Amino acid sequence: MSSAQDETDELNRLSNEVIGAAIEVHRQLGPGLLESAYERCLIWELRQRGLSVEIQVPVPIRYKDLLFDEGYRIDLLVEGKLVLELKSIDKLLPIHTAQVLTYLKMTGLKMALLLNFNIELMRAGIKRIVNDF
Repeated sequence: MSSAQDETDELNRLSNEVIGAAIEVHRQLGPGLLESAYERCLIWELRQRGLSVEIQVPVPIRYKDLLFDEGYRIDLLVEGKLVLELKSIDKLLPIHTAQVLTYLKMTGLKMALLLNFNIELMRAGIKRIVNDF
């Protein structure tokens, strides 16, 4: 099997694990809380599952010959590979997908999950985003 296929398999495994954890957090807390509450609980849930989680990871911005150290911050980075952008809003909009795709492009990472916890059924609040380069 190729290393690209191995990487894809690993990202799919990680995303499935994260989705399971997000569903568990949503099942316990329900909708209507601040994003920060879901973030803390999701971090705990992911770490309980043995995953490494980095919090508020700086994303540098490169513009021509300029480099800005901290232009943006990724909410969570799982195993150094999977970007998680958490929301607690009425509805995901195209701008949220564009934001996450920009994070992927700026970091060179391939996959992200956009998770909206302010929804009745968590599965409906999950969007998988892939950067095909």
